[in-house]
Amino acid sequence: MPKIKVALVGVGNCASALVQGVYHYRDIEKETDVVGLRRLFLGGYHPRDVEFVSAFDIEARKVGKDLSEAVFSPPNNTLKFADVPRLNVPVLKGPALDGVGELLKNVVTIDGSPDVDVAQKLRENDAEIVVNLLPSGATKASGWYAEEALKAGCAFVNATPAFIASDAAWAKRFEKAGLPIVGDDLTDQVGATILHKVLLKTLSDRGVRVSETYQLDVGGGTESLDTLERTREVKRIVKTKSVETALPYKASVVAGSTDYVDFLGNRRDSYFWIQGLYFGGVPMQLDLRLNSVDAPNAGSVMFDVIRAVKVALDRGIAGSLLSVSAYAFKRPPQAMSLEKAEEMFEGFIRGKVER
Repeated sequence: MPKIKVALVGVGNCASALVQGVYHYRDIEKETDVVGLRRLFLGGYHPRDVEFVSAFDIEARKVGKDLSEAVFSPPNNTLKFADVPRLNVPVLKGPALDGVGELLKNVVTIDGSPDVDVAQKLRENDAEIVVNLLPSGATKASGWYAEEALKAGCAFVNATPAFIASDAAWAKRFEKAGLPIVGDDLTDQVGATILHKVLLKTLSDRGVRVSETYQLDVGGGTESLDTLERTREVKRIVKTKSVETALPYKASVVAGSTDYVDFLGNRRDSYFWIQGLYFGGVPMQLDLRLNSVDAPNAGSVMFDVIRAVKVALDRGIAGSLLSVSAYAFKRPPQAMSLEKAEEMFEGFIRGKVER
């Protein structure tokens, strides 16, 4: 298979997990041997077919380094689970814009070198897909990189909660340019949102009438710190609306990040509480805690997304990919149930036309 040429915007913990993932899975050939990936092959593409050709950041301890070294450079603090060979992909200096909030100014050191021409670098390196992994609060910067992707003729994957793929105007511009776009706000593999939705759906399918439920996160790392300062309310709205799609009726639902604890590092604690009635109107309550490392949670889903976008490029499909967005993101252009999203995504991979 040809390589899938990917440019990374933001070389943080999620980028580290994604880059490591290519080398962790590269020698596995059988679906039965794989652990942690939902699909070893998608559209004929294997994770090893992902090739990183460009990377952009503003952190002084990353800019100028080879991507293989930068993914392990501070303030990154996620687990190392794979060795990454030298990639000959230097991390280039992009514009800071709103990428660093007040709380992160004590953690992130902005590199003093001039900004590169991002669109030009994307073209020079033959990038096909730009993956936006900027902090949640970098709304202006996310939009700026979407513009650069358009200029360079690249598809765009928005893993942040900035409203880009779900914005009809952006979707129309990418469609006009003949390029796919997907987003917004990536759903984790075993993250709080997907687990909450599965719990609610299972209980509802079993006849339980859920009346009230909440899910709250406490985490460490730069993403949790940025969320605490700039996007807690936005992420709460996005996550709550996503979780609400799991129930066929109205209930009191609250979901979102709540606090930052420095010593958790890249770990996250997610707390779930569900109350409802079952047989005979008898009350029930469910109280759970999930502990996970944040960055690897993005890997499996992101590999599916990148390969699905490549499939769209191969087929000449442009604009908003509703099936991919609904399957992999919390705020797709159109919210739908888990079953419908899964059905549409599988249909897309098999060649079904969305429109």
